[in-house]
Amino acid sequence: MSQPEMQPEGVPPEGQGAGAGPGGGGQRLGDLTGRAFPHGDWGEPAARLDELYRWVERGALDTAEWYLTDRGWKRRGARLLRAGAALGAVGAGVLPLLDLAGAVSGVATWGFVSLLAGAACVGCDRFFGLTSGWMRDVATAQAVQRRLQALQFDWASESVREVLGPTEGTAGEAAERCLGVLRKFSEDVTELVRAETSDWMVEFRAGPVPLVMRAMAPGGPARETPAAPGRFPLPPGARPNMPRQRPPEPR
Repeated sequence: MSQPEMQPEGVPPEGQGAGAGPGGGGQRLGDLTGRAFPHGDWGEPAARLDELYRWVERGALDTAEWYLTDRGWKRRGARLLRAGAALGAVGAGVLPLLDLAGAVSGVATWGFVSLLAGAACVGCDRFFGLTSGWMRDVATAQAVQRRLQALQFDWASESVREVLGPTEGTAGEAAERCLGVLRKFSEDVTELVRAETSDWMVEFRAGPVPLVMRAMAPGGPARETPAAPGRFPLPPGARPNMPRQRPPEPR
């Protein structure tokens, strides 16, 4: 069974992505959601496999585009906050020196304000996770693109094997092999997205936001039961010693 020719360059013409649509302009909106599996007629296996390949490729391109679009506002915000932190640190060092040298009088106290502003910029970047989120988006998008390139070459290899080389097995086995390639690629992309989401959840739990949320809970944070005063914890496996009683005195 001959496979459809591979077309690695360009974007598939079908507008099935999340950012497609009238007036979409390629802009990504919303979250990454699942897509309905395309149903069609398997009377033409080659055309059907080509349709599935384009559907899988479109999904990978949409995923990479979503992360590249999401990193845009995070990159701008992170750069702005980092510039503010740098200016705050410079002002905290320069203003007291200018006041000490007599060039400008009464600006030494503004050095503390500048230092506080720089620390606030760093805290906002850490609190909202702009820099870390930017890095995660770039890393995930690059990983998806690398995996997509591997899929394109694997698909081209399968096509060349069926067209030029001797046919291995039946047409059903060839179709099953091609479906296995597409399925493995889809699972790899899903795992990349899941790993990025797990990293975000770990960072969120370790940040200051969960602590504030736990403090605002009705029950408040869990408190440990204090130990009884005057007693020390026993080592594991040790038995408590009963106090020795004095024998009764003879009368």
